[in-house]
Amino acid sequence: MFWQSRSQAALSRVVAIPFPIRERGGVTPTLPHPALHASHSGTWVATPDGETRAISRGEAIRLAADTPVIVMNAPLIGQRLGYGDLSGLDLLELFAFLHPARFMVPTPKGLARACGLPVPEREDDVAAFLREATGALLSHIDAPDWAEREGAWTATQALGRLRWPWTPLVTRRIAKPERAERWLFSKLPEWEESPGRAPPRSVTIEPEAVEQQLDKLTGQGSERRTGQRDFSVAAARAFAPRDMRDSPNMVLAEAGTGIGKTLGYLAPASLWSQQAGGAIWVSTFTKALQRQLGRETERLFPDDEERRNRVVTRKGRENYLCLLNLEDALQGGFAGRAAVLAQLVARWAAYSADGDMVGGDLPGWLPTLFRRNGSTALTDRRGECIYAGCPHYRKCFIERAARASADADIVIANHALVMVNAARGREGENRPTRYVFDEGHHLFDAADAMFAAALTGQEAIEIRRWIMGPERGSRGRRRGLSARLSDVASYDEQGGRAIAQAVDAAMALPSDGWLQRINEGEPFGPVEALLAAVRGLTYARDTKGSDAGYGLETELAEPSPELVEAAGPAGEALDALIRPMVTLGRRLEAVLAEAPDWMDGPARARIEGAIASLGWRTETVGAWLALIARIGGPADPDFVDWLAVDRVEGREYDIGLHRHWIDPSRPFAKTVLEPAHGVLVTSATLRAGGDWSVADARSGANHLMRGAAHFEAVSPFDYAAQAEVVIVTDVKRGDLAALANAYARLIVAAEGGTLGLFTAIRRLRGVHARIADRLAREGLPLYAQHVDPIDTGTLVDIFRDDPRASLIGTDALRDGVDVPGHSLRMVVMEGVPWPKPTVLHAARRMAEGGREYDDRIVRAKLAQGFGRLIRRADDRGMFVLLSAAMPSRLLSAFPEGTPVTRMTLDEAVMRAQRLPSVTRMRHGVSEQA
Repeated sequence: MFWQSRSQAALSRVVAIPFPIRERGGVTPTLPHPALHASHSGTWVATPDGETRAISRGEAIRLAADTPVIVMNAPLIGQRLGYGDLSGLDLLELFAFLHPARFMVPTPKGLARACGLPVPEREDDVAAFLREATGALLSHIDAPDWAEREGAWTATQALGRLRWPWTPLVTRRIAKPERAERWLFSKLPEWEESPGRAPPRSVTIEPEAVEQQLDKLTGQGSERRTGQRDFSVAAARAFAPRDMRDSPNMVLAEAGTGIGKTLGYLAPASLWSQQAGGAIWVSTFTKALQRQLGRETERLFPDDEERRNRVVTRKGRENYLCLLNLEDALQGGFAGRAAVLAQLVARWAAYSADGDMVGGDLPGWLPTLFRRNGSTALTDRRGECIYAGCPHYRKCFIERAARASADADIVIANHALVMVNAARGREGENRPTRYVFDEGHHLFDAADAMFAAALTGQEAIEIRRWIMGPERGSRGRRRGLSARLSDVASYDEQGGRAIAQAVDAAMALPSDGWLQRINEGEPFGPVEALLAAVRGLTYARDTKGSDAGYGLETELAEPSPELVEAAGPAGEALDALIRPMVTLGRRLEAVLAEAPDWMDGPARARIEGAIASLGWRTETVGAWLALIARIGGPADPDFVDWLAVDRVEGREYDIGLHRHWIDPSRPFAKTVLEPAHGVLVTSATLRAGGDWSVADARSGANHLMRGAAHFEAVSPFDYAAQAEVVIVTDVKRGDLAALANAYARLIVAAEGGTLGLFTAIRRLRGVHARIADRLAREGLPLYAQHVDPIDTGTLVDIFRDDPRASLIGTDALRDGVDVPGHSLRMVVMEGVPWPKPTVLHAARRMAEGGREYDDRIVRAKLAQGFGRLIRRADDRGMFVLLSAAMPSRLLSAFPEGTPVTRMTLDEAVMRAQRLPSVTRMRHGVSEQA
């Protein structure tokens, strides 16, 4: 057939010939391109003459190499074919171009819904469907109601120069506008300055008012849930006026799944905000809950415009698109596929609600289509923002969100951002006085990450780049201190001298190629020499076998003479760096106070930004000096210090010294809790199956002058009837083949709908490799975190959308998955999730109760895993633990009344066959059959 023999250039000429495109309800378009689909059960091609047939993987690879083919998710199809260089006409890219900022599940089923087409019933129908969907998508261009038309012509011209495969098909359908389009940088609105907000008034929220507000939010005629009402009234205590300095009104509230805690705390929070005129910061740990909170606030403010003004979602600046980085990418900073991504991101940015690239309205699957080409470079991950010196400062998504949050009633944030802002004083006069920490069981881990220190090669090279800017041979728009603060240097002699001294001192930090030099035994400079000594001692004390491929670590005790000898010069080099940084910070503050004639509003904002950035980098270098002082010196009982070589699959990627607090809730309490007036910490597993002392210890309440109030609302679900826990006793630990067989048999018995949880990525990959094809032959799709080239959020969307699909993954799935309904009916955990025996864990275990500390961690993980199963009153499901050695003392992790049975795998498979499935429900078989 003609499409098998023509070259790509010939086909490009064919594409330019007009051909009919299918309108909805019409016929399949006469497209000159075949469509290719591959799954674990086979590979199919649909030809332009209407034939669909199965082909071998080798034939599919030859076809894709010679001919532009229509595919959906090229990286995923390429992985299934074993052809990583697969490219072609990817329908996901076309959808992202036509409908930027629109949600779509990136599967044939999701695409069919988006296009208004019938869903393909079988795998061998998908290839023909892809050609049909192509016609439907292209026909959207002709539709008069195409909402995203503005900017499309401009984008196609740029994409054409980049040889984007869809350009010939798209360009001929988009007419050149009669006048210049309002494109991204001219279309985005500018934010406006606003006066400072007055401090919130002292008000008391009465219980009756809270209940009335809750009735309003839940809707007239809705079921009155006693647990939710009690929770809401208890939460209101956190909003009472504070009567003791450095000790907020703190409430710890454990609310079981199904209580409705989101609306429960939004009721008193919204009342307090209205009456006091202050902002409530609601902090979460997962992006999924942030999105859910955004939806729930529609009940508070049904009008879209009002809600945008009253409710703001805030994240760290590394989540948002940086317009200056995007401009650099569009003007030649990116090349090849990365440049195509930049153009599609620009299309999205013009229609985005907030510019959030991570968990916002940018399709999570879009960056993964381009593998590692550029998406992270479009955000400000290095802290190099030049603030008012940026030509897009007045349109900046980050600045807009920050200013909007100052006037908002409810700010939806995350634990990390709350702690960063509190520790570095970024709120200024608008520091929140009331916090709600949802997913409060994660506060300890978030504080552990926030208040830690790490002197590693990667961290050090980032500070070098921030200070020095571009060095010989480097690309990009990076600017050093001298370029960012040239006007200060010319105005203030001491400031200019401090900048020059900092640049000279930064030369002692690791530079490009540092890891290779260390591995070759030729470190350059005192800090690289220190890292080389760290590496040598870590390998020398390794007890697990350095060929295992995992990262290595050893405690910082009894250091070797080489390490002690290297510490002195490294400490001197860092001391020479921190001194001019401290001096520069003081000089910048002096320049602000003097307010010279040249300092207009933008210059002031830029210097204020430089002070903030310089401040936290100075803190970082100070923490490094404290770490180095520990080498050969006395241990600090408040900290755990260790050496590490970070590796992935045997490949080293970082080396360094690490320091963590034994109890990170101490700095959290000092930095966040004490300045606050009211704090609510809530979760379904706040006590981790223990008593309130666990919640007090992990939330920081123990470190306050006045302790926290406690409240418990038990889940309304009938776990005895809705769920059961099955402990499988005959799957041998460490037997990967037996583990894979167990997963496969259970998933087949349940006909999909399974969430599989692993504690090790290597075992996850091994199980996936053994069972994916087997399940596919049963018509049961399997998706896997760390295997499929798809982001975690999109994997969950796909899983939620298909009741026959199963999903396996690690911690992110255990804690961040909300899949109510029939799509999730079984959770399988590979074994008891014992904590990893790290240096940090060993120190905390010794300090916090030995075995009981381990048990608390395990109970919390089991409770979180079980919590994925029953999300609403009509859910039914089974939690399976593949472990013969499950101690009975840990069973308190599961809700009271939940049946727990130990049985063989054969018996567990029979139990799984009773679960409600697509087939059994279709045939009217009861789940109790």
